[in-house]
Amino acid sequence: MGTDYVIIGGGVVGLSVAWGLLKRGHRVTVLDGDDGSFRASRGNFGLVWVQSKGMKQPRYAEWSQTSAAAWADYAAELQDATGRDLGLEQRGGFDLHFSEETLQETIDQYEVLKAKLGGDYPYEVLGHNALRKEEPHIGPKVVGAILHHQDGHANPLRLLLALADDVRRMGGRVLTGKTVTDVSKPDGFRVTCADGTIVEGGKVVLSAGLGAMQLGPKLGFKAPIRPQRGQVLITEKLPKIINRPSLIARQVDEGGIQIGATNEEVGLDDSVTQKGLSGLAAEAIAAYPILGRAQLVRSWGALRVLSPDGLPIYQQSAEMPGAYLVTCHSGITLSAAHARLLPDWLDGTAAAPDLEVFSEARFS
Repeated sequence: MGTDYVIIGGGVVGLSVAWGLLKRGHRVTVLDGDDGSFRASRGNFGLVWVQSKGMKQPRYAEWSQTSAAAWADYAAELQDATGRDLGLEQRGGFDLHFSEETLQETIDQYEVLKAKLGGDYPYEVLGHNALRKEEPHIGPKVVGAILHHQDGHANPLRLLLALADDVRRMGGRVLTGKTVTDVSKPDGFRVTCADGTIVEGGKVVLSAGLGAMQLGPKLGFKAPIRPQRGQVLITEKLPKIINRPSLIARQVDEGGIQIGATNEEVGLDDSVTQKGLSGLAAEAIAAYPILGRAQLVRSWGALRVLSPDGLPIYQQSAEMPGAYLVTCHSGITLSAAHARLLPDWLDGTAAAPDLEVFSEARFS
C-alpha cells in the first residue's frame, strides 16, 4: 500500500490530522487499534475550552484560542459533508468556585495571563447573585464564577464519527483492528502491524495516544507521556437545567447531564470506583442541588494522555526525519487547529504555525 502519510492512531487527534491532509490532496492511511485499546476520544468531557490553559505558557493559550475560534466553521463543514450535527455551542463556560479565596486567586492568575496575551482573554467575574440569573439552578454554596466567553462544548462521539465518515469520503483509508509493532525506514517508511499488514508511506504521524509510550522510542521520540484516569457520570435525559458548561457538569445536546471528572494517577486502569463516583456526585449536587433528584444511567473511566507539563507535544524525529509525534491532552479543543493548521507544519509550508515551544526539547 503506497500512501503519502501513515497516521498511527484513529482517534480524534489522528482523524483530525488525516482530514486536514486529505483536504490538501494527500493520500492518507489511518491505522486504528482494536476495541480494547485505551480511547480518550470515546470517554472525554466534550469541552471546547480555553479557560485556564496556558497559565505558565501563553503560547498554549494562544493555540487553544486559535482552535476555539476555528471550531464553528470546522463543525459546519463537517456537518455539510456528513449530515452529522456536532452539537457545538460556544456561548461561554463557567469556572465555578466554592470560596472567595480560590476565586480571587484564579482572577489574579488570569490577569497575569491576559497581560501576556495583549489583553485578548475575554472573561468576566460573576458573584453569586449575578451567576444565579444566568444559572437559576446554581446552589448557595457556589460563591461565584468566572465566565470565559471563548469556551463551549460539543458532542465528541459525533465529532469522531463525522471525521471518520469524511476521511473515508475523501478517499482516506481507515484500517481498524491494527496494532503497530514496528516502524522502519529503508527508503520511505514501512509500518508493520501485528496481523502482518504492512503499509508504506512517505511520512508517518504518531498520534496513538498512550500507544506512543511504546512506539515513540522506536521512532526516536522521548514520548514522556503518562495516563491519568478521569471518571465520569451521566444522568437520564432532563429538561434544560444547565445553560452553560462548567468543569463540574454540562448538559449535553441530547439532554443528559455529564458530571466529571476525577484526576487520578493510577496507571493503565480505566475502571470506575465508588469513591471516585461518589465524590463527583457530591460536588455536582453542591453546584446544582436539583441534580440530587436525577437518575444516573451510566458511568465510565477513561485515560487522559498527559505530558509532564500538560502541554501538547509536536515533534519531528531527529533519528527518522519524516516521522512526527502529535499528542495532547485536549484533543477536542484542538481538533480544529489540528485539522486546519497542523498539515502546514507537517508539510513544512510557509504558513506553518510556530510550534517550537511544544517540542520535546523542553524536557531535556
